[in-house]
Amino acid sequence: MKILLPDTLDLDPTLPDGWNAAVIDAREPIPAEHRDAQAIVIWGASRRHLTSAAEDLPALRLVQSLSAGVEGILAAGFREDVVIATGAGLHSATVSEHTLALLLALVRRLPEARAAQERGHWSRDLGGLQPLHPAGRITTLLGARVLIWGFGEIARTLAPLLAALGAEVRGVARSAGERDGFSVIAQEDVASELPRTDVLIDILPGGEATSQAIDAAVLEALPDHALLLNVGRGTTVDPLALREALEAGTLGGAALDVTDPEPLPEDDPLWQAPRLLITPHAAGGRPVGADQRITQNLRALVEGTEVLHRA
Repeated sequence: MKILLPDTLDLDPTLPDGWNAAVIDAREPIPAEHRDAQAIVIWGASRRHLTSAAEDLPALRLVQSLSAGVEGILAAGFREDVVIATGAGLHSATVSEHTLALLLALVRRLPEARAAQERGHWSRDLGGLQPLHPAGRITTLLGARVLIWGFGEIARTLAPLLAALGAEVRGVARSAGERDGFSVIAQEDVASELPRTDVLIDILPGGEATSQAIDAAVLEALPDHALLLNVGRGTTVDPLALREALEAGTLGGAALDVTDPEPLPEDDPLWQAPRLLITPHAAGGRPVGADQRITQNLRALVEGTEVLHRA
């Protein structure tokens, strides 16, 4: 029995007895000699690679994605009896780290400091004696009211880090409750929470249900000093509404690690929006614990037990 591993990442999972692994080009169709594979790992795959995997692997039983989002895999047309497993949780640490970096950069005004450095200017506005909580601006996470919209695996890692820095953290999910000690409100109640939010962190998944969930109405409901961060999917934010809010000064600042479209075209006006920090989908891109996840789910497939993070 065979599992196909992508050449886009060095992988060395522990395989069950009787299994062997073959490394293949993740951007090309499946080679004919490997069309007997019963499992395949997807990471950085091209569309034609996914199409070939769906059409040319008649014995396929498991598709293990190393990405949390599997929209492209689901759209490729795999048979209904093929188990598709997501990489949920494999990016929690790295995305949380990047989110924290973006947020602290905005809060501590690092882009302005860099611009002042390039001018050789020692800015009295950025340093020296400063109030802890100036009117109309977030300058510390101490006491900051942070709302994480999309309280899943990444949020469970990120929320304690924010709380350790003094933030008051709440979440938004499809249903209300308490998760890992943090209060989570239902999505239909988010409008009532926005006016008291200092930082809105978007970790929503893609799809029709979340398309432009962060729209003009959401941005208008936030205080003028609020910060918006998107480390989920670019399609969840209305880019025109975001640019207009930043230009009008009705949003304190924003940071995007994802955009719509992506990559963001060079001539897109969003690049020039004030108080906006953009990184090129850099938060994830390095799954942590991939070998262990592949090993666990391949064992589950063999033993007939529950596959982790089934799509």
